[in-house]
Amino acid sequence: MSLGNNLKALREERKLTQDQIAEALGVSFQAVSSWERDEYKPDTDNLIRLAACLDVSVSAIVEEKPNTFKTKEAIYNWEHMKTYVKTTARNFKLNNTLKAVDYAVDAHKGQKRKRSVVPYIYHPLNLACHALSMDIIDDAIIAACMLHDVIEDCGKSLQELPVDEETKELVRLLTHEKTSGENRDEIMDAYYGAIVENPKAALIKCMDRCNNLTTMSWGLSRDRIYRMIRETEQYYPMLIKAIKATTEYNNASWLLRYQIESMLDIYKRLM
Repeated sequence: MSLGNNLKALREERKLTQDQIAEALGVSFQAVSSWERDEYKPDTDNLIRLAACLDVSVSAIVEEKPNTFKTKEAIYNWEHMKTYVKTTARNFKLNNTLKAVDYAVDAHKGQKRKRSVVPYIYHPLNLACHALSMDIIDDAIIAACMLHDVIEDCGKSLQELPVDEETKELVRLLTHEKTSGENRDEIMDAYYGAIVENPKAALIKCMDRCNNLTTMSWGLSRDRIYRMIRETEQYYPMLIKAIKATTEYNNASWLLRYQIESMLDIYKRLM
C-alpha cells in the first residue's frame, strides 16, 4: 500500500474526515485529499503531526505494505466460554463461580472492549478460561476472575456481590481507585503492594495483564501502550515471584512469566 492508501485507511479506521485531519494539522482539506491520492507527499513536519493525530508511528504511514494480514479481535465465542465455565463450575461444585458468571454477564451487558465491537464480558471469561486451562480449579479464583472489573466499570459495590468473603476480598484487592497524573505512582504502588501479599490475587492480576497485553495494540493509544509496558516491567516481576513461591501455582508462574515477557518483547520490537 502507498502512503496515500495508508493514510486513508488509518483515517477511516478512526472515523475521521479529511476536514478533521486538515483542521488538526492547520492545512486545507485539499492538501489532505492530495496526499491520499498520492499526488503530493506531506513534508516532514506534517508527517509527524499526522502520526500524532492518528496515534501511530510515522512508519505506519509511509511504509509500503505489499502484504497485509486479516486480523480478528476475538478468538473464542464468549457464549461458548460462558457455557464451558458454568459446566466446569457445576461439575466441581464451584458455587461462587456459578453465581459470578451470571452476575458478571448482566453487569457488563452492553459494554464493549475499547475500540472494539467485542462484548466486554469476553475479557473476564477469558481470565476464567485461562485459569481453568492451567488446571486451577479454585472457586474463589474463578469467581473473582469473573467479577474483577464490576466495581470499577459497572458501578457495583463489594457488599452486593453474590459471593463469599474470600472472593469479595480478591475483588477488593483487584479494584483500584481512579488516578491522575499527580497521584498515579502513589496509588499504583499501594495497589500492587497489596496484591503481592495475596498469591491468588497476584495470579488473577497476571492473567488480567496477559489478556490486556494481547488486546492493547488495537485498544490503547501509543502513549498508553508505552505506559502499559513500563508498568508491567515495574510491578509484574514481584507478582510472578509471589505466585512462584506458592507450590500449587508453580507451573502457572512459569507460563505467565513466559506469556508476559514474550508479549512485551514483541511490542518493543514492533514499536
